[in-house]
Amino acid sequence: MGELKFAYWVPNVSGGLVVSKLPQKTGWDYESNKRYAQIAEESGYDFALLQTRFIASYGAENQLEAITLASALASVTKKINLISAVHPGLWHPGVYAKMIATLDNISNGRAALNVVSGWFKQEFIGYGEHWLEHDERYRRAEEFIQVLKSMWTEESTTYKGDFYRINEAPLKPKPVNGRPPIFQGGNSKAAREMAAKVSDWYFMNGNTIEGFKEQIEDVKALARKEGREEEIKFAAHGFAIVRDTEEEALELLRDIVSHADNEAVEGFSNAVKEAGQSTKDKKGMWASSTFKDLVQYNEGFKTGLIGTAEQVADRIIELKKIGIDLVLTAHFHYEEDLQRFGEEVIPLVKEKEAALKEQRVTV
Repeated sequence: MGELKFAYWVPNVSGGLVVSKLPQKTGWDYESNKRYAQIAEESGYDFALLQTRFIASYGAENQLEAITLASALASVTKKINLISAVHPGLWHPGVYAKMIATLDNISNGRAALNVVSGWFKQEFIGYGEHWLEHDERYRRAEEFIQVLKSMWTEESTTYKGDFYRINEAPLKPKPVNGRPPIFQGGNSKAAREMAAKVSDWYFMNGNTIEGFKEQIEDVKALARKEGREEEIKFAAHGFAIVRDTEEEALELLRDIVSHADNEAVEGFSNAVKEAGQSTKDKKGMWASSTFKDLVQYNEGFKTGLIGTAEQVADRIIELKKIGIDLVLTAHFHYEEDLQRFGEEVIPLVKEKEAALKEQRVTV
């Protein structure tokens, strides 16, 4: 296992990364995100993940489109990799393959994407797209990825699937360094099977150590059947609160939850019930989420990145030990919290990784 990578959620939607009325110093506009990207790059982050939203949910009234913003951030950064989230159905894969290839060229090989099959029905029907049943959305996403891979690697692409038709379509220029990394989330059986077949990275919502282990072991077993066990990597999300003392960190967590926007949280909860309950095994995203979990809408409190820098670094090492390759963080006051995490936690993690490696060598 290589060194852990770090990514941060780009707050390109209003309201920050928590559904709370507690005042936070987090902007969603371009100038704010320009500063955050530069801070993250300078303080040790490897990736930035840009959300995809078209209609307000969980209070996110304003949204900047992901790949457009990624292109702008590419021009003001030098090293950080930019992961644009995308909804199959709202984008055509041939067109999106061209967009990612373009971003990869202008950023000198820093483009990536996160394929989000979609959970918010209104976002699809509002834009005139048919709303597919849960597993069908994942079948469409799998075809979407197959088209992307072909467009990026073949001289021309012909593809005849249930959702997409491509007829001798070329794509030039190709991405800079072969094929950009493909991330994907989801917790259902359909999501895990898709990850095992076609994705490079499997993103997981916040969870306990035991919850992450179960997902990793299952996806690895599925990937083994596809001959891809060594090809897929795992990314875990966590909401990070790093303070001088554990009590200070826990106090902020209590304040965030006690000031939750109840109406927005309940609205989000109702919207994601379909995502969590529409699968046969009832194990889709948010299937067992509590109210507190949904105040951080990707369940980031569960992961336990809350405490002193030392405590959070120790927790991240626990994640590494069970097979996590990348930690994705969200923050409250973005400007200061992102920088603090980069300057205090990431170096500690690297020290602990080196010690862990030395221990394994000498044992």
